[in-house]
Amino acid sequence: MINEQYKYSELTSKIIGCAMKVHSALGNGFQEVIYQRAMVIEMSDEGIGFSREHEMPVYYKGQQIGTRRVDFLVEGIVSLELKAVIQMEDVHLAQAINYLEAYDLEIGLLINFGSRSLQFKRVQNKKFKQKNQGNPKIK
Repeated sequence: MINEQYKYSELTSKIIGCAMKVHSALGNGFQEVIYQRAMVIEMSDEGIGFSREHEMPVYYKGQQIGTRRVDFLVEGIVSLELKAVIQMEDVHLAQAINYLEAYDLEIGLLINFGSRSLQFKRVQNKKFKQKNQGNPKIK
């Protein structure tokens, strides 16, 4: 699953592997929070650093206009948004991309536990500025 042409491929592959273990054990049909809690256990077991429900500021024209919580900020560089819906929709993808842009992160994952088979998408911020690489706006 690791593809060296994708940035942070090793990390995103580990995260997806954790999600596969969780989905294999729990299946679909639970609320999102159940999958979040299971991912905490699985990522901890794998030694992956993360912050859950990570609150980050949202900026507009250089001014903070609010805050938003991403489900997980992994290793300070990858956003992880979880869903538990029957089918992922464009609005879920747009939300994941909006988080990347608002937080100036380059790479994110959108993972859906609600379908019979685990669904995941790797998303990239085309507007990434690279100024915060490594530890973006972490309190």
